[in-house]
Amino acid sequence: MSKALPIAVAVILGGAALVPVYYATQHPVNQESKASKDASAVSKISYALGYEVANQTPPELDINSFITGVHEGHARTAPAYTEEELQKAYEQFQKDMQQKQVESAKQTQTSSDSFLTENAKKAGVKTTASGLQYVITKEGTGKSPKADSIVKVHYTGKLVDGKVFDSSVERGEPIEFPLNQVIPGWTEGLQLMKEGGKATLYIPSQLGYGEQGVPGTIPANSTLIFDVELIQVK
Repeated sequence: MSKALPIAVAVILGGAALVPVYYATQHPVNQESKASKDASAVSKISYALGYEVANQTPPELDINSFITGVHEGHARTAPAYTEEELQKAYEQFQKDMQQKQVESAKQTQTSSDSFLTENAKKAGVKTTASGLQYVITKEGTGKSPKADSIVKVHYTGKLVDGKVFDSSVERGEPIEFPLNQVIPGWTEGLQLMKEGGKATLYIPSQLGYGEQGVPGTIPANSTLIFDVELIQVK
């Protein structure tokens, strides 16, 4: 077996190790899937392994070549490509992925800048010196938190396209946290509120997750929109 094959797994899967095969039992089977509920134990385990490997691969994967590799690997035939060919392919793949990430980050930054520019013109929107934009949608009557306060809040976080990426409201349970241990936009924004109040925070990327983003959830350079209810200051 080529020494480069382990490298392939690390590159394609992003270095992630396979989780236990029971992972698949925690996810509903697509109605269009050919997997059968009455399948044998070995069939279910085989399906779970194949599902988990494919589920961790990027959308750029050539699924037909992937399946060919699975068949030939299972048949214990010699790899179709030499170690040198694979190494070059992995290096090119990484370069292509990095370039796409750079281009995507630039597009997101442009969209975010345009959104904030237009949003700042709307009635009721205030902009702080840091670039944070906010609207108080309900005035609170309690105390305002300080930077080191522990707060209890309900919130819904969205991207500028309206996609919800996190919501305590949907989970049905508010959260508590020290205000100095979250993103800067939250630390600043909640200090502008009072207990019992609600606000919408428009957080530019430099006050959010910046150029790193949150892989799989928040793209790099994203402006974040949070609808926040400050329930309690502790």
